[in-house]
Amino acid sequence: MDANTAAEPLPPEQIQSQQIQGIKHLKHLLPLFQRLHLVGCQRDKAHNRKLFFDDYCVLVMLYLFNPLIGALGTLQQAAGLPNVAKALGVRRFSMGSFSEAPAVFDSQQLLPIVRELGGQVQPLGQDPRLEQLKEAMTAVDGTVLAALPRLAQAASCGTQYSVARDGKARFGWRLHTQLDLKTLVPHRIDVTGAGNRGPMRENNVLRAHLEPDLCYINDGGYADAKLFDDIVDAKSSYVCRIREDSRFEVVEERLLSEQDLAANVVRDVIVQLGAPSAPAMKYPVRLVAVQVQPHPRRTRKTRQGVVKGTRYSEVLMLATNMLDLPAELVALIYQYRYTVELFFRFLKHLLGMKHLLSQREEGVKIQTYCALIGCLVISLQIGRKPDKRTVEMMGWYLLGLASEQDVLDHLNKPDRRGVKLAAKEELWKKLGV
Repeated sequence: MDANTAAEPLPPEQIQSQQIQGIKHLKHLLPLFQRLHLVGCQRDKAHNRKLFFDDYCVLVMLYLFNPLIGALGTLQQAAGLPNVAKALGVRRFSMGSFSEAPAVFDSQQLLPIVRELGGQVQPLGQDPRLEQLKEAMTAVDGTVLAALPRLAQAASCGTQYSVARDGKARFGWRLHTQLDLKTLVPHRIDVTGAGNRGPMRENNVLRAHLEPDLCYINDGGYADAKLFDDIVDAKSSYVCRIREDSRFEVVEERLLSEQDLAANVVRDVIVQLGAPSAPAMKYPVRLVAVQVQPHPRRTRKTRQGVVKGTRYSEVLMLATNMLDLPAELVALIYQYRYTVELFFRFLKHLLGMKHLLSQREEGVKIQTYCALIGCLVISLQIGRKPDKRTVEMMGWYLLGLASEQDVLDHLNKPDRRGVKLAAKEELWKKLGV
């Protein structure tokens, strides 16, 4: 074949029933919860409990995976249908028992299931230039789940996080997430009140759960000199965005390579962060400045009610402790941080975490861990980025409304999104737009 002749793309290999591991995990998902059956039964002296921990988890999974169930009332109605009860082994429940259940169940009992499934997830492909990075890239961020004011306020654990324009307080819960970028599955999720202060502040939550051999990729909310030192003490590394007007003293100015310039890196320096009068950091900090397309920053009202002028950011200031890594790779690593934002969108909009079935802290944790189990099952199922139709198909399968062959046919359906987007872009070019 002529070297200048482009080879025709090979047809995608069809997934066979014996090759796919996800069907096995879907079949084994419900039995995984059976080990939790007796959790929380110590106080049931009369032996008349009808809603057990495994039933509660199955109902939460039914809610997460079913596109037709959007509220607790609908879930109660679905559990009373004979076909659903037969497929999932659950029965109709009362609102009172479902609301009281999280108070007696221990959400930590779900973590062994998370670890069991997480150990079977295969790493996904990444940019080959990042192979020289020894630590596992972990994107860190938090997201708020809105809660009912009356119930969340009663929890009295810092659930208020802001005030609306009408003066009413907003309440919710915050999911502090560490996303493993090799598997796109959370390394851990910690649930606190949404108030971003004190021990619940994002940088303090991360500080309390630091682990070795990780590369933490953080946004500006984690820009904390003490946290940077703590990460290095934990035998890990970091790439964190800091404010453009951050104060620092230059220790060493570095030359930029052609590869750095091609990656829009405009400066590479070793610095001492903070004002000259501030306590010196234990470890050196490297700043990599990256030129980006100007984008507006959020503005807030002053105490006098005057809106501050809109500011446009043109440079990303990235702090890191990796002194020997090329600056272009530091910029590349930070690009992966936005993956956690896509994960939050998937968690809220595709898995239904935007609506909470329970306003209790323990109930929020149970729903969060069940959603995490759902993410693991999907990852084991398809081995690629899931979409809304895949989540719906798995819901139909769990209900017994879709067969194993239906799932396989859906997974084998050609993915032409890239072709369509390329054709659309080419059309815009022809139109001169």
